[in-house]
Amino acid sequence: MNNPSYQNNVIGFLDDATDKVSKRIGGFPILGTISQMKHYIEYYRIESLFIAMPSATSERVSQIIKDSHEYNIEVKILNQSEDLLSEYDVKKNIRPITIADILGRTEIHLDNDEIKRLVQGESVLVTGAAGSIGSELCRQILKYNPKRLVMIDINENGLYQLQNELGFDQKSGKIDSSIELVCLILSICDKHEINKAFREFKPVIIFHAAAHKHVPFMEDTPAEAIKNNIFGTNNLIKSAKEFKVKTFVSISTDKAVNPTNVMGATKRFIEKMIQSMTGHSETKFVAVRFGNVLGSNGSVVPLFTRQIENGGPVTVTHRDMVRYFMTIPEAVSLVLQAATFGHGGELFVLDMGEPVKIYDLATKMIRLAGFEPQRDIKIEITGLRPGEKLFEELLMSEEGLRPTDNELIFVAKPLDVDEAEVQSDLELLKKSLDKETTRSEVIELLKQVVDTYQPEE
Repeated sequence: MNNPSYQNNVIGFLDDATDKVSKRIGGFPILGTISQMKHYIEYYRIESLFIAMPSATSERVSQIIKDSHEYNIEVKILNQSEDLLSEYDVKKNIRPITIADILGRTEIHLDNDEIKRLVQGESVLVTGAAGSIGSELCRQILKYNPKRLVMIDINENGLYQLQNELGFDQKSGKIDSSIELVCLILSICDKHEINKAFREFKPVIIFHAAAHKHVPFMEDTPAEAIKNNIFGTNNLIKSAKEFKVKTFVSISTDKAVNPTNVMGATKRFIEKMIQSMTGHSETKFVAVRFGNVLGSNGSVVPLFTRQIENGGPVTVTHRDMVRYFMTIPEAVSLVLQAATFGHGGELFVLDMGEPVKIYDLATKMIRLAGFEPQRDIKIEITGLRPGEKLFEELLMSEEGLRPTDNELIFVAKPLDVDEAEVQSDLELLKKSLDKETTRSEVIELLKQVVDTYQPEE
């Protein structure tokens, strides 16, 4: 850090451990504790502060950032504290503060041995691989050395980027060179091509992350939501059973709970499909339900980032809107862990932490960018969109939770979902989609097959 080429004048360190105060690191003093930070910022007229606290909670990091911004100083993160002493280029390990540093949780405990036993040496298939959740699933799965990773998506640009990223990591030695990486441009609605992929690559584990997710689009085109989300999943389920897949994990959403929109209703029906498989298949079918992930494609975080970069306004639909958030790596790591717990038919629910007001999120992101809300960048209230709720729920009233071996993963109380009834509902949906139907007719049909679906009038 004191390298002349960095143009830094290192003053010293702060540490919570009082017994370290007055000692030296690399020739520089530990001045005091972090609680004395404001004093040292004022005394030494500090211009830059680096946080090297990998185990710090998001609340702790958030408070440090808030205190630092009072003095208009630059704050950045060092990925690991030992980087301060490294002979390597420290610049590579310095990054700006992100909203994930403030809202994310740093301590997630996994049974990595169990995940390794599930994945190592197996052929694994990920649908929706180019998406936010799907691509992170691919990255984390590769750490456990599968025999083969088959990545499926209809987004050719996204899949191309992922292929380049993972190919580079494989060439540079970050990924085992013996792992076969397969990328397929393929729609889950094409049952013949799905069967062909299963026959050729023989997946043992499926992580199903492909779906139409944008609420307003699905409100306008409910038939397309049913075709892709419900019947696309049904194609995968059939192939998984036919080719004797060992484990099938479907990614769900808190929007499936008492849904008020089409997307949530289709996701709830998929949960019913998974729950109906209890004891009816050699394949272990499970679903994992969680809330919003920070920074996912099309979510509020990248939207707010673009709006801030453009000088505002930042648009919030309602001042009291609340959502649960988790970082993408956190959510994916817990999905992998939940996959090891499944015996078949379970619906796992992730602990999303405390809900976050979207208005407060906008305020924090504006301040992170170095601006003052309403003074420098306006926040504009635009009103709720069709199908949106003020509050998302993680459980229906009839669902209870029981713990698992991981404190952040719970199992919803099993509901009696009859497989014959689900198949009958699928037939009903198919007959309707095979003929020309109006939007209102499709909505009425969804209400029939998802009894908790209450669309807004």
